Amino acid sequence: MALQTISPQQARKLLDAGAVLVDIREADEHAREHIAAARHMPLSGLDDGIELHQGKPVIFHCRSGARTLANAQRLKSVAGDDCDAFIVEGGLDAWRKAGLPIVTDRRRPIDIQRQVQIVAGGLGFAGVLFAVLLSPWFLIVPGFIGAGLLFAGVTGTCGMARLLMLAPWNRGMLRAT
Repeated sequence: MALQTISPQQARKLLDAGAVLVDIREADEHAREHIAAARHMPLSGLDDGIELHQGKPVIFHCRSGARTLANAQRLKSVAGDDCDAFIVEGGLDAWRKAGLPIVTDRRRPIDIQRQVQIVAGGLGFAGVLFAVLLSPWFLIVPGFIGAGLLFAGVTGTCGMARLLMLAPWNRGMLRAT
């Protein structure tokens, strides 16, 4: 049986009745903003057979709902066959849009994925702009960025993310989580 999707409002009612909310996002995402009642259990560390619910319904969420839907079968097996398990439709974004409370710590950096997108996009744009205005040799920059993104997609290893994790604004966050 697949996991049912429920609205943020339905999830809130289940939480008020004792359900367990599980945030499957990674530590850097959770540190910046999260739902106060949620247990943080990153998808990368979830194992079958862990005791999540003690007989209570389990509700999983991520940022947009896409990650939970893509991993619904795995999440159901983690929750167990004897457990009522749900996915928050639209995830944290929908929870926020519904006006439900979120804990936000603006002192924490934005998640690494978004930092990579900002840096790669900025470098790619600057390379094209400089190529048009100064020299076509600057096209090497977006070419290098494209090759790096291709390598990251094929191997699952992102060199830029690894470098950004060493940045001073990210070091403290990684130790704290």
